[in-house]
Amino acid sequence: MKIKELLELVEEAIANVKVAIVVSRQRIFESPHTSWEFTQRSLELQDELDRLNRIKSYLLKFDPEEDAEKRFSKEELEELLEYLSTIREMKEHEF
Repeated sequence: MKIKELLELVEEAIANVKVAIVVSRQRIFESPHTSWEFTQRSLELQDELDRLNRIKSYLLKFDPEEDAEKRFSKEELEELLEYLSTIREMKEHEF
């Protein structure tokens, strides 16, 4: 797998988290009984977005055509791919 392919996966995950943040922020105003819950969830999602942006910044330091296997151990790459896959596949209400 190339670094640019990893970056594409990170971008997709970032987009998914951004949508979830918007949905959570909109739900803050639905009810005073759930506003704290959605405020907290929104903050957690922002932390997740920050983490994804740090991953993206790190990957941008490398040549996009370089093999990711040269930069990451097999275990690290598998863990990163699993994490990105989970984030990308989640729907807004699952976050």
